[in-house]
Amino acid sequence: MDLEIFRKETRAWLEENCPESMRSGNMDMFDAYWGGRNAAFSSDDQKVWFNKMLEKGWTVPHWDKKYGGGGLNPMEHKILNDEMARIGAKKPLFSFGVSMLGPALLKFASEEQKDKYLPEIVKGEIRWCQGYSEPNAGSDLAGLQCRAEDNGDHFLINGSKVWTSYGDKADWIFCLVRTDFEAKKQSGISFILIDMETEGVTTRPIKLISGKSPFTETFYSNVKVSKANLIGDLNNGWTIAKYLLTHERQMIGHIGDTSESLKTHDLAIQYIGLENGKLADPILRKELAEYEIKKDIFDMTVERAIDEHKAGNNSGATSSLFKYYGTELNMERMELMMSLSGSEELEAESNIARDFLRSKGNSIEGGTSEIQLNIIAKNILALPSR
Repeated sequence: MDLEIFRKETRAWLEENCPESMRSGNMDMFDAYWGGRNAAFSSDDQKVWFNKMLEKGWTVPHWDKKYGGGGLNPMEHKILNDEMARIGAKKPLFSFGVSMLGPALLKFASEEQKDKYLPEIVKGEIRWCQGYSEPNAGSDLAGLQCRAEDNGDHFLINGSKVWTSYGDKADWIFCLVRTDFEAKKQSGISFILIDMETEGVTTRPIKLISGKSPFTETFYSNVKVSKANLIGDLNNGWTIAKYLLTHERQMIGHIGDTSESLKTHDLAIQYIGLENGKLADPILRKELAEYEIKKDIFDMTVERAIDEHKAGNNSGATSSLFKYYGTELNMERMELMMSLSGSEELEAESNIARDFLRSKGNSIEGGTSEIQLNIIAKNILALPSR
């Protein structure tokens, strides 16, 4: 389809079908729709919006239609995102299944596993969480010690994970476990899917300075998991883990997207006001303009990387660049929003103050900024190591 025709039709469809209350662009992640066995919509409009987008295949618009996706190519997907951002449309579904697990399944899972799990992700039927980090295996993830012992037709899993986002609300977890205890670190790791209701799985919350926390510790005590839940080959989980991490880092790097920029504009007008059509405070006007320039440059870099990927020239290390710079941009944006809103937003119930505090964690989760800079230096800039 001609892209201009697609844009025009997409714009018209969104205008007709996106409820007004789903257009604020202001989404608290705790109120977002994550799907799952025990999912509940926060409003009738949220339910309507999800169902309409699901019917179009636009809960995951870039996946193949045979899995329930929209079958959009990269440029059509970008146009959809642009048009949703234009009206401040909220995402119909937030899901680690979409942003992280799904791409790994598409590349490494068997056809039977794809046919089972991918449609469930698209429909929001299963809520996923990630089991990677451990108390003694964070940046050195390959040092993980959670064990999966071979017990015939199943694995017996013992150990723990930490910083499991929404582990207490998830239905299933995609988990890295050690299956070869004699091999070198990376060589003995497998990638397995675990139902969180399995006997022996427990979670415990981790409190954060922001006052709200999605994080938990997750514990496994003699947890039986069918071997049918193994993704890819035994002891080849590190390959899958690295691939999935590129998508996690891209997801974190895109925190603070176009709709968030629009929210920043609204906040500036609300608290500072306009003078002769310009933001009244010249210093904050300059800072906002500098942020917007950086954001535009970042967006253009992402588009270039998409083109390079299509041409087969994209390095997997590019995700580290996105993660690092996107993290820096989001922290800068939150600093700017605090400057725009002033002392009023320091109140305990303020979403802006909470998000400001939370943004600091972006530089740690998904691999610390220091780790990302090392990857960029080695794999993109080809700098010599000491």
